[in-house]
Amino acid sequence: YTSFEQVILADIKNAKNLSVEQLKEQEGSLILQRLQADDYLVLLDERGKQLSSEQFAAYLEKWQVQSMRRIVFVIGGAYGFSEAVYQRQNLQLSLSTLTFSHQMVRLFFIEQLYRGFTILRGEPYHHAG
Repeated sequence: YTSFEQVILADIKNAKNLSVEQLKEQEGSLILQRLQADDYLVLLDERGKQLSSEQFAAYLEKWQVQSMRRIVFVIGGAYGFSEAVYQRQNLQLSLSTLTFSHQMVRLFFIEQLYRGFTILRGEPYHHAG
């Protein structure tokens, strides 16, 4: 349906010796370094907007129509994002109010991305299960 790349940033060295704010700042710096000026940044954060799968599919369709070159979805660290990353965002989404590991969030998000495209194509996967 689309091409995508999954990038996993390296863990911050000596994280246990840093304050929460220092950790968020260092994580934020790594995130911001990877962005290009015209990237559309979507933060996956527990405080974000919650959407149904159909609503998420509508966002995907809108982004396709607008011919956005690159949409970057970022999963928040254990303590959220730095203020600089929150300032840079274009949209903040929540997959759930529950807390999940990064590994599970990656899986859930990729599944929702796939589901969103099947909704747009009218394929039966969306209703399977």
